[in-house]
Amino acid sequence: MTRTLLTRAGLLLAGTVTAILATAAPALAHGADAPNGTDYRVEVAEVAPARPELRVRVVEAGARLELTNTGGEPVEVIGYSGEPYLRVGPDGVFENTRSPATYLNRTIVGDSALPAEVDPAAAPQWRRVDGGTTVRWHDQRALWREPEPPAAVRAAPDREHRVRDWVVPLRDAEGPVEVRGTLDWVPPPDAYPWWVAATLGALAVGALGLLPAASVPGRRALLGLGGLLGVGGVAAVALAVGRVLDAGAEGVGGVLVGLLTGPVWALLTGLGAIVAGGWAMTGTSAPDGRPHANFVVALAGACLALFAGVTNAAGFARAVLPVPWPATAARVLVLLVVVAGAGALAAAYLRLHAAGRRAPSTVSP
Repeated sequence: MTRTLLTRAGLLLAGTVTAILATAAPALAHGADAPNGTDYRVEVAEVAPARPELRVRVVEAGARLELTNTGGEPVEVIGYSGEPYLRVGPDGVFENTRSPATYLNRTIVGDSALPAEVDPAAAPQWRRVDGGTTVRWHDQRALWREPEPPAAVRAAPDREHRVRDWVVPLRDAEGPVEVRGTLDWVPPPDAYPWWVAATLGALAVGALGLLPAASVPGRRALLGLGGLLGVGGVAAVALAVGRVLDAGAEGVGGVLVGLLTGPVWALLTGLGAIVAGGWAMTGTSAPDGRPHANFVVALAGACLALFAGVTNAAGFARAVLPVPWPATAARVLVLLVVVAGAGALAAAYLRLHAAGRRAPSTVSP
């Protein structure tokens, strides 16, 4: 009976994952180069002259600018050669296929090849790309594209530096408008203490696997591992939600859509860890918990550490992270994920190994 239920649950999970990935594929490509962290802080200072109907902000840890136009007239974003690049208004979002920026801004490094039709001096040829009133794009004027930091940063990497003040020109029915902002270097944190804490925490949790599974301490250890998996799962889900919010999602619906079309694996492994932890904690059908509890805990821990921990570990060594709250809080969440995932994996493996040694061997006649 248990195997049948597990098989059905596995098939349901596989079908759900397949459906989510099939739906998410186009949207994932849109922000596929969003960084896991950076040492450059991009900020919007003002829109001048002020336009109440225009809202400009930074998303994806500074990788993109987002412009929303709620007015009745369109506004144009001007490209690198002074040509119209984007048009945003009540009739939707359009890009000028003759603007070099249309192609250069498709990646954060600006390395896209320019087609023959590109001519910034020619009349715009508009192509509708979205029906909304918000557009997001990489803008090289607000980014640092060189492989090495600026000279001032190399000379004193332990303090903040203003790299540049940047301007992105716009144009609306009333005339020229400027989005003004700043680009700063922020010293990255020392990753060593975070990795030490993660390693020691995982080892301490893993040591719970040395307790005899059938003993009272062993049963309590399984309960503790289940609870820790739940905490790690909540932290993973929080990181996924933070990333979606930083990418510009608004409202419950926007966040849900962003979760299903963005950090899918972190979300699924976080939810899986919560379910697996609760399942292991509430079982009473065996002396040390539910049958196969150790295997489920080990699998959930491995997935949590890999898909939600390692993938976010760059935050230990980056100053600016793709979350809407302080970077230190995000690092603490990553630490919880790594400790819970790796520690639960190690402890469950030791319990499985001990159980295998205790099992009587059978020899066929």
